[in-house]
Amino acid sequence: MKTVEAIVEYSDKNLSAYIDGAPIVVVGDNISEIEKNMREAVSLYMESCKEMGIPVADILQGEFELKFKIDAATLINCYSSVFTKAALSRITGINERQLWHYAAGVHRPRKAQLEKIQNGINALSKELSVIDLV
Repeated sequence: MKTVEAIVEYSDKNLSAYIDGAPIVVVGDNISEIEKNMREAVSLYMESCKEMGIPVADILQGEFELKFKIDAATLINCYSSVFTKAALSRITGINERQLWHYAAGVHRPRKAQLEKIQNGINALSKELSVIDLV
């Protein structure tokens, strides 16, 4: 089964997502809403193509799974209500000022910095997933 990437981007008030190579764009207030809206939009698009007798975009032909990709600025801005830049700095080891630059779009992180962010988020997620509250 192939993977189809939905690219998620942050705007001032919400998120938007699209699939490169398919005429599908959705908006939402959070990642869960984006995922729900994208799955619904893909389904509606495919049904519409079938009803109108037109071919589905090549990228959506056959079996596939959706994967949602976001850039560093989108991650930092989208989850700013969950953790501060100081907290993100502690879990990633990246200077807080540099995170501000990434969030504002002043700088784009290099591959090594993206890996630090990804590893920090993954480590936090793993740590939280083993906790049971009593």
